[in-house]
Amino acid sequence: MPNQKTLKNAIEITGIGLHSGVEVQMKLKPARIGSGIFFVRKDLENAPKISATPENVTSTLRATTLEENGAKVFTVEHLMSALSACEIDNCEIEMNAEEPPVLEGNSIGFFEMIKSVGTIEQDAARKIIQLEKIYRADSDDGKKFIIALPYDGFRISFTSVNPHPLIGIQFEDFEITEEIYKTEIAPARTIAYEKEVEALHAAGLGRGGNLENVIVYNDNGWMNKLKYPDELVRHKILDVIGDLRLVGFLKCHIIAVASGHALNSKLAKKIYADFHS
Repeated sequence: MPNQKTLKNAIEITGIGLHSGVEVQMKLKPARIGSGIFFVRKDLENAPKISATPENVTSTLRATTLEENGAKVFTVEHLMSALSACEIDNCEIEMNAEEPPVLEGNSIGFFEMIKSVGTIEQDAARKIIQLEKIYRADSDDGKKFIIALPYDGFRISFTSVNPHPLIGIQFEDFEITEEIYKTEIAPARTIAYEKEVEALHAAGLGRGGNLENVIVYNDNGWMNKLKYPDELVRHKILDVIGDLRLVGFLKCHIIAVASGHALNSKLAKKIYADFHS
């Protein structure tokens, strides 16, 4: 059984949020054994703490939102994904706003910063969640689902279904290792349809997005250069890793069709309830 890990040194990151467009200063700090991953809103009175667990998920509209102690943080999935890939058990995340920096709209920046400062082993065993039964979450119309199967490793098989003829059906299947994550998943950016952008802005979303951190398509084609022909499905896998890291370190095979934050969170809550009762 591997030991728990935390950061060797603190990391300071400044940027704007993907949806809020608000500038934020964020600091990732080493944390004590067994403390898990948690956010601290330094801009609010008494600096409330928000633990990164499925039970604190309160919204999954275009991002994953966590709330606790009267405070919230949202769009945490990219950072959580990188922390998962780097096998960070314990980390304090200080923020002076509600949303982490968008960086490049993916997780490669977070991943590389964590690798650059390094990690340290702590004197306690990591808790690994080995599934012994099948967990499943389905959409109301039955067209979307995500399943977690017992498996000796961490594997994700994802089918993305998009009605736009430019995108259509995309599929990827990865055994998640640090190297696979770095080269095949972490660089994949979030996506938007040009016609949706105005509505997103009206809803207070996507205000920090641009053609550097979001892949955008319209009826004529892609508005920016893709990093992978199937960048969309790779980003979906990135999100699954981040959303399921709220549960802990899982050994399972994830099979998903058109899943998003809502179903990812629903599955995470089911697993978490069995292992943290």
